[in-house]
Amino acid sequence: MRIIINILYLLLLVGYTQKKLAECLHSNQTTNMAHLSSESDSRRVFLNNIDSYSSKYIAQFLSSCVVGKSLNDEEEEEEDKHELSSGDTRFQIVGTVKNKEAKKHTFALEEYWSLSREELLQCLMQCDVIVYNITEHCDLIDEATWAISALHSEIEHFGSPKIFILLSTIMTWAMTKPADPDDPDIPLTEDDYKRRRPHPNFKEHTSTEKLVLKLGKTKKSKLATYVVSSGLQYGMGENIFHFFFQTAWLGELNSIPVFGPGTNVIPAIHIHDLARVVQNIIDHKPKTHYFIAVDDSKNTFEDIVKAIASTLGSGKIENVPKEDAYGTKAITETDLLYLSVNLRTESVFLKDRLNLHWECESGIVENIAQVVEEYKQTRQLLPIKICLLGPPAVGKSSAAVKLCRYYKLHHININETVNEKVRRLEELLEGNEKTSENEEMLIGAEAQLKTLKNNMLQNNGQLDEQHVMHIIREKLNSKPCRNQGFVLDGYPKTYTQAEQLFHDENTEADDTRSAIPQYSKVLIPEFIFSLDATDAFLKERVQSLPQNVAEEMHYTQDEFTESLAQFRETLAEDESVLDYFDYLEVHPEHIDCENVDTVEKIIKTVGRPKNYGPSPEELEEERKRKEDEWHQQLKQEEVEKELRQRGENDKMTALLEEWSRNMAEVKKQEHELLETRSVPMRHYLMKYVMPTVIQGLMDCCKVKPDDPVDYLAEYLFRNNSDD
Repeated sequence: MRIIINILYLLLLVGYTQKKLAECLHSNQTTNMAHLSSESDSRRVFLNNIDSYSSKYIAQFLSSCVVGKSLNDEEEEEEDKHELSSGDTRFQIVGTVKNKEAKKHTFALEEYWSLSREELLQCLMQCDVIVYNITEHCDLIDEATWAISALHSEIEHFGSPKIFILLSTIMTWAMTKPADPDDPDIPLTEDDYKRRRPHPNFKEHTSTEKLVLKLGKTKKSKLATYVVSSGLQYGMGENIFHFFFQTAWLGELNSIPVFGPGTNVIPAIHIHDLARVVQNIIDHKPKTHYFIAVDDSKNTFEDIVKAIASTLGSGKIENVPKEDAYGTKAITETDLLYLSVNLRTESVFLKDRLNLHWECESGIVENIAQVVEEYKQTRQLLPIKICLLGPPAVGKSSAAVKLCRYYKLHHININETVNEKVRRLEELLEGNEKTSENEEMLIGAEAQLKTLKNNMLQNNGQLDEQHVMHIIREKLNSKPCRNQGFVLDGYPKTYTQAEQLFHDENTEADDTRSAIPQYSKVLIPEFIFSLDATDAFLKERVQSLPQNVAEEMHYTQDEFTESLAQFRETLAEDESVLDYFDYLEVHPEHIDCENVDTVEKIIKTVGRPKNYGPSPEELEEERKRKEDEWHQQLKQEEVEKELRQRGENDKMTALLEEWSRNMAEVKKQEHELLETRSVPMRHYLMKYVMPTVIQGLMDCCKVKPDDPVDYLAEYLFRNNSDD
């Protein structure tokens, strides 16, 4: 019996042990999962200066990324872009800003401004990843050096492992000699890291790189450090290349300048690809700690400027001395150093050890269309396309001029555009000699000019509709009109003209009017304004014009009456030009020019300009103008004040002189009055008083009393004749 009881006891003990062991294993598995979960949830990322170009777009990109997703395959990553599971977490971005007054960035969880070193360290200690970007501002090198040193000194107090990533610049390689002197085309790679040589102005960057890598070797489990040497960054509105994009987009120069020979190879990388490098380092925690971040292109400075000029402008470039860069005020000395770098580099480690899905792996030149579109969208440099229609003398041209000035658009007037075309053809033929290269172009220009002039001679100075249509369409397709936009003044006039002008050349013409007309989205105006007024109002306006102006504009009585009647008749057709835009659902806005301010109404409808604001030169000129006006106003006020003071002084002087004259006259009259009144008294005294007084004085002299006055008084009292 005892044996049976012992066996049962052993069985119970084994079961209990297995249960405890299972619970322990489950507990350990849960702990490990929690550890892994906390590891994958390391998502609080610090970036400095998130209101600057580079850090801003890196932070913005990371804020949209799911933690750990760069570990997935490309197909899975594409799926992740469209769908996120409930357990996915994104990086939380915190960072410093320079401009306290700027609007808070939506991608940032927290923003800090003007932190003390102690406050900044507390902020860094709360983050899992610290990214310090010194590619744009050299004054941040000291802060980055302090940050890695301060973190390293607090390494024992880390609650969890941290990653420190230094974004440095390719200028720390600027003076590095080729790996093979006999073959300089062999690119430098990360394997050449130890023999890199910086540009003299970027030695501090190199020292910071070395310090970051050195401090990361002490306790890698606690603090992992990485250095990313970035090529010149482009994309998303541009920074270093912005001058060339802006110059080409504005079209104010005949050619885009290339400072220096332009044959130097510039290492570059799209800002989103640089952000992907940071994302991959955070997710992968690679054993390699130094990366070169450049795309695969070997574009020269001239190649890049040529691509920008061809896509946004006329395509013309011009090599100018580097000294001319300082006259632009948009290119700094540091910018010129970056643009003068000449390096052939290759990112071997990025391809071998990271899972990087490039956006512009082949470089800015190969992807210039995408980069230009990013530039336009980021800076909201979008074309505004307006068409003004209406009867003659309604004020289309006046409104068009004001709108072009306000929005910085291009005015497309039929006569002016035709004359401009003829003038350009003449200048082209006069300014170029025939060579084997341009012979075909000049022959074509000469034939076109001859055709236009002959047609104008046959039609009393007017072009046929066919030629006008071709010239206007060519103008609409020009780079300036496609970049900034246009105001199409009084054209097209009919449905047929509109169909021919805006048709899409890439599609076949549709002969049936019932279907929606095929049109070019690039050419079609986005705002149609139909200006109108009564015939009486228009005739009265024309009659008020000077005779020479009316003749020049063909607004004489007979011509105006005929053109007005023709306009009304055309507009009353079954399918008018307004119907064409209605079919396209670009509905015209009707404006009664008699009762409203036409330009003000149009501006209210169109909205704010989508263009560059005033240039630094224009701002300086405006500042000087206002300053001159202020000084002129002060001077005018001073002159007016002086005149007022002088007038008041003259008035006071006149009053004082008059008062003095009056006082003198009063004194004179008082003196005369007193003299007149004193005559009887003098006579009385001389007759009755003075003889007694004289006799008393004589007696006093004889007697010589002790008190002569008392003696004289008694004498006068005794001899008073009144008694």
